[in-house]
Amino acid sequence: MSTSADNDNVHKPGNFLRQIIENDLQRGTHAQRLWGGSPGDAQHHAQGGVDPARIRTRFPPEPNGYLHVGHAKSICVNFGLARDYGGTCHLRFDDTNPEKEDQEFVDGIIDAVHWLGFDWQDPEGGRENLYWASNYFNFMYRAAEYLIERGLAYVDEQTPEEMRANRGDFSRPGVDSPYRERGVAENLARFREMKDGKLPDGAAVLRAKIDMASHNINLRDPAIYRIKHAEHHNTGSQWCIYPMYTYAHPIEDALEHITHSICTLEFEDQRPFYDWLLDHLREGGLIAAPQPRQYEFARLNLTYVVTSKRKLKHLVDSGTLTGWDDPRMPTIVGLRRRGFTPEAIRDFCERIGVTKDYAWIDYALLEACLRDDLEARAHRAMVVLDPLKLELTNWAGVFGSAEHLEQCELPALPHAQAQGQAAPVRRLTLGREVWIEREDFAEEPPKGYKRLYPGNRVRLKGGYVIECTGCEKDEHGNVTRVLATVVPDTKSGTPGADSVKVKAAITWVGVQDAIAAEVRLYDRLFTDPQPDAGGKDYLELLNPDSLKVVTAWVEPSLARAQPDDKFQFERFGYFVADREDHSAARPVFNRIAGLKDSWGK
Repeated sequence: MSTSADNDNVHKPGNFLRQIIENDLQRGTHAQRLWGGSPGDAQHHAQGGVDPARIRTRFPPEPNGYLHVGHAKSICVNFGLARDYGGTCHLRFDDTNPEKEDQEFVDGIIDAVHWLGFDWQDPEGGRENLYWASNYFNFMYRAAEYLIERGLAYVDEQTPEEMRANRGDFSRPGVDSPYRERGVAENLARFREMKDGKLPDGAAVLRAKIDMASHNINLRDPAIYRIKHAEHHNTGSQWCIYPMYTYAHPIEDALEHITHSICTLEFEDQRPFYDWLLDHLREGGLIAAPQPRQYEFARLNLTYVVTSKRKLKHLVDSGTLTGWDDPRMPTIVGLRRRGFTPEAIRDFCERIGVTKDYAWIDYALLEACLRDDLEARAHRAMVVLDPLKLELTNWAGVFGSAEHLEQCELPALPHAQAQGQAAPVRRLTLGREVWIEREDFAEEPPKGYKRLYPGNRVRLKGGYVIECTGCEKDEHGNVTRVLATVVPDTKSGTPGADSVKVKAAITWVGVQDAIAAEVRLYDRLFTDPQPDAGGKDYLELLNPDSLKVVTAWVEPSLARAQPDDKFQFERFGYFVADREDHSAARPVFNRIAGLKDSWGK
């Protein structure tokens, strides 16, 4: 992480989180904070030196699924703030639910954060701040016993149904549990029986003792430990009781000495319990001061997308999508396979900003960020997606042989060439027969049509001006071949190129060296901008045209394409060589986005 906060932050747009951090830095809120070199309790950190990180943030995913575009915003916020203010951001796996977590997801999360361009090292190198909540289970248990000893927690043996009914709602207060006034010794004994596996799942929970009449329902004696006889990926069978997330999360932050615990707005109502717990643990000398503070921002709501893991899993399990990396998925692995770049996603997160306002962000903005990133660096190429053969009937007469081939050149990066920079060149071969787009010929053209029709002239881009003379049809009246003649001495880049004026130039690929490729034309997965809002059935709003597969002809320069290489297919948009299926023997290209937003227009 960079420590040049002042320089890095000069051009960053302000937001309320930056204001909080800058105020804390100005006041020296965390300036004398000690860091023990690793997570630990108050005694551990008291033995360390002044923390080299000016701030500490964290990104704490549960390893029970693949990260999606909403997580990308949280990653950019937490890692970006740490980078900009000379701090560090911890990657912490919140693995407190043993039944849903898997190493596959751990590996995927690590890869996604790295791919987005972030790491979790201390400033100027040093320690890798990669942590697991399960490594803190011993301290969490110790803290739970402390709360019991202080009369701040008790073992409740009501059934889940009884607890739910007695919790009350927004119009009526909760009812005290009959176990709420148990003595400290009895609660400790019962809690230890829970830990020792003497009680079955669901028989009891440990609850914080706060206020059953609180207007904030989250403070009505929330459960902080439950019984779950399950094998844990990290701790094995050591534990049969596991902390609830709302209890574990603030403790994890405190042990890691997080300064700014940044999360989304759905956790705002949990902040009073977060503070209640850490206040008591700090007063008891269990955690170091100053303790972490929680701040909330609005989560990302992106149109034409669902991010519910349950709903996405159904789309995968039902075969609607091919997997978690299907390019129509909003997962980071899906966006990556679709062809989105980490630069585009970071730019998108920067543009949408950080606020407390709930709003929907148009998917078109994400695509616009992609276009801005690739416009100057994606090599151009010509492809024909709906092929129709064009024959130049006077080719032999003009060039002396029907087999003659003309070498043509086009810039691979027009912007670089226009700015006088050295730019790579694409070389194409023009012969008697070429492939053109079917829509570039009309036997009876509509008004304003400027492409090929009998008697009209156009330029084959980078090649010659040609004049259409007619077409051939099959027995059903379908056009099978367009006929045209070459206008001599009009080749692009030669003195005669401007001698004949035309109103259109069309793309083409030479029949003799065209490469067959599978092109996957991906579009938005849903037809509704808010497919799962307001009780809608998202399955009924699936876009039937979210994927079309065509066999296309592509120019020979694409023979060198490697998986994950990005291109601008002239007139069609941005494409990527599929990172899983593409090979020289079987080229496969995915459409990332069109040249402009045309959705619904």
